[in-house]
Amino acid sequence: MRTNLVKRRLGEGNLVLGTMIFEFNTTGIGHIVAAAGAEFVIFDMEHTGWSMETIRGLLAATRAADTVPMVRVPATEYHFIARALDLGAMGVMVPMVESGAQAAKIVAAARYAPDGMRGAAFGVAHDDYVVANISTTMRQANDEGLLIAQIETAAGVVQAEEIAATKGIDVIWIGQFDLTTSLGVPGQTDHPRYVEAEAAVLQACSQAGKVAAVMTLDMPSAHAAIQRGFRMVAYGGDLWLYGAALKRGLDELRG
Repeated sequence: MRTNLVKRRLGEGNLVLGTMIFEFNTTGIGHIVAAAGAEFVIFDMEHTGWSMETIRGLLAATRAADTVPMVRVPATEYHFIARALDLGAMGVMVPMVESGAQAAKIVAAARYAPDGMRGAAFGVAHDDYVVANISTTMRQANDEGLLIAQIETAAGVVQAEEIAATKGIDVIWIGQFDLTTSLGVPGQTDHPRYVEAEAAVLQACSQAGKVAAVMTLDMPSAHAAIQRGFRMVAYGGDLWLYGAALKRGLDELRG
């Protein structure tokens, strides 16, 4: 079972940087982000409509690159979480987590016994098609898989301490656009309601010894997030980064 360097670095208290992929379903995208220095890449299933077959190809290609591939599944369902891990994801992000019970359901789906109820399949993609000692493989899979719970609603903020305290959840990721919408201030991350909610989640992470994470779309907000205590940061997504770089270049040529 592969060592999850992102999980190790987070466990050592380090900052970890990566990106998200929403649009570019290509065999080379994992290598491209790795060559750029991304320590992790998260392939999104929530907003893309990508199937498990698409994710399978993306993970297979990316596992050959020097980065950690993960998947955001569309919902807290066993068949999404366990299958993404079986296909080779080294971590799973789950959106709209609103309770400790829901967080525990994520852990149960992602971990082998005795830590969970993930169905046993070996000699497949997640262990590089090598059949080794089953007990060892199960223990290593539990140790190396990174589990990310997203807090994106007012209800999730209220239950932030309970979610963060759930054994097996490694990272609490704030979905700022959904959260601002839930708070009645869409897109206003400087609004007092959002600022207060974010501070509550960061406090819950600190209390539980969990990592706080977020995606940022520009350099100032990325630096500011790191200053506020986020230790896992996704710098943008493929379509926005490409669009911004193209616009910048074309504007310069026209200017």
